[in-house]
Amino acid sequence: MRLLLVSTQVSCHFPRLATTDILFLRGASAFSAFRLQGLQQRVQALVPSARIVSADYWHFVKLNKDLSEAERQQLAALLEERGVEAGGGDLCPDLFLMTPRIGTISPWSSKATDIAWNCGLAGVERIERGIAYRIEGVTAEVKTPVAALLHDRMIETVLGDFGQTAELFRHFSPKPMASVDLLGGGRTALVEANSRLGLALSEDEIDYLVDLFVSKTRRNPTDVELMMFAQANSEHCRHKIFNASWVIDGQPRKETLFGMIRETHAAHPEGNVVVYSDNSSVFEGAQVARF
Repeated sequence: MRLLLVSTQVSCHFPRLATTDILFLRGASAFSAFRLQGLQQRVQALVPSARIVSADYWHFVKLNKDLSEAERQQLAALLEERGVEAGGGDLCPDLFLMTPRIGTISPWSSKATDIAWNCGLAGVERIERGIAYRIEGVTAEVKTPVAALLHDRMIETVLGDFGQTAELFRHFSPKPMASVDLLGGGRTALVEANSRLGLALSEDEIDYLVDLFVSKTRRNPTDVELMMFAQANSEHCRHKIFNASWVIDGQPRKETLFGMIRETHAAHPEGNVVVYSDNSSVFEGAQVARF
């Protein structure tokens, strides 16, 4: 396994050598002073002694071959690489490295990697981006709740060091398809699968599926079938709540929630060309001067 020298300077918690073919390039500050101040206030509400020293973008570049010096400089310019400050001394702030969730490829990564390829950087396999927070005054007892403030656990992960970023580029083998034993376990088996797989099925949906597979088709469903049903029958796809009947303050409403939202346009349609059509809208433009 080759070692890649990624910085000639050493900074507390920042990488100098990588044990895989990954470049670590420091980018610009991740937040404006105003946004960083707001984040500082939220962190100090949890840990009054905490202080955010820095919050910088870092780019993790997975290579499939060595870059020439010209390509290395081109990549640095593309990602607006900044120098890494030396030092840190004995006061070494804790590192919270926020990255896209392990096992996923972020939209930013797809676009950045495509741009690198179009620039002729064939040695770049993939680029990902994270934010390195350095925070003073955080004890081991409050690291977990502080990390929770810094990321969205649905789409992001907080790592403890740069070496763990290799997981961002690890290829996962597809899992084999499995069945849920409704014929043997009945409704209880589906309730357990609902929780384990995160299907978010309602009680009536569970009853429907139990009847479908146990009483009618007389076979066990696969986890793929259950996942497809859960997605196709979700609120996002079907708007079951938005299109339901509503009783507000004891008074039944003739409009659905979606209908109530549409009432705004019905009352004030001016300026709109297309609304509520295939999840899109078109607004009237304006006359502007141009060269």
